[in-house]
Amino acid sequence: MTAVRYAPLPDPFRMTRGGELRHAQVAYECWGTLNRERSNAILLFTGLSPSAHAASSPENPDDGWWEKMIGPGRAIDTDRFFVMCVNSLGSCFGSTGPASVNPATGKPYRLDFPELAVEDIARAGFEAARSLGVEKLDTVMGCSLGGMVVVAFAAIIPDGARRLVSISGSAASSPFAIALRSVQREAVMSDPAWSRGNYADNERGPQAGMRIARKLGTITYRSADEWRDRFARGGLTPVGKQSVSRALQRVPEGFGPRFAVETYLESQAEKFVRVFDPNCYLYLSRAMDCFDIAEYGDPGRALARAGLSSALVIGVESDFLFAIEEQAGIAERLSAAGVATTFARLPSIEGHDAFLVDIARFDAAIRGFLAG
Repeated sequence: MTAVRYAPLPDPFRMTRGGELRHAQVAYECWGTLNRERSNAILLFTGLSPSAHAASSPENPDDGWWEKMIGPGRAIDTDRFFVMCVNSLGSCFGSTGPASVNPATGKPYRLDFPELAVEDIARAGFEAARSLGVEKLDTVMGCSLGGMVVVAFAAIIPDGARRLVSISGSAASSPFAIALRSVQREAVMSDPAWSRGNYADNERGPQAGMRIARKLGTITYRSADEWRDRFARGGLTPVGKQSVSRALQRVPEGFGPRFAVETYLESQAEKFVRVFDPNCYLYLSRAMDCFDIAEYGDPGRALARAGLSSALVIGVESDFLFAIEEQAGIAERLSAAGVATTFARLPSIEGHDAFLVDIARFDAAIRGFLAG
């Protein structure tokens, strides 16, 4: 059995920057019970790489990416809330994306997929909730890319949610983040196996480019202090030597990994390339670059249309991928829109990925907000 469900999108589903999708869908998982009024729903948007499997369930007992945050009595309490986590439109875990079959041709979209915008992800997620009869969410919530998506949600969906939680997100990508993602995409596209998006499958696709892209990303997901505390200058252990991939074993003698941090990066890259489609990665990455709340004019006016009663914005002091000033900017814009906004500035050393690992701090902030 599987916990994944699928919500059909309006047909056609018109994309923000042009083009449309036919017979598109969004994959999602859910926990808890929707009340009679359908007023207790939380819609959760993910970062760039996760699936909709945010927590375990009887249908899928494997731990989810936010396992310790969702469940009975947890910060996101499924005894009280119905929680719905969606796989982003454009991703490769069940939602329609570049790896999906184009119904017009019977072949994968690949680069024929229309340009993806963060706003498309927001609208597709809301349509998935509406497919269950939810017309107004209790809370719309997202982390990283999802933290951007909920800002877009507020700007384009009037009265779609009562409350908003944006975690380690941004109202517009910084030049640093854009530069980083540009290099990551170049690593993928310069791999000859990418073949202008026409690779046969992940086994023969641009694995080398994807590995480099993932390593660059992983470096920015944590802080320098966290890297130092975890690895110092530790050398390879026997286990580390065994875990070195075939790709690194082909590196000329003397230039292979010598430090534990190198094998950690390699292990993260190997896991990623086995499951994530390269073209989906390119589309989602570019969508993040192009989002800017300023496209909607005065941000205060744009966000006021959301009709939110309250908002929680969480930032991490050691996050240099989505710097805490970006979350402070979201909070300021929401306050200017007349939304009762709490800005939680967390002193975690875990960097951008703190919401995945520093559970105690995030539990306290989110639990307190949702209890209000």
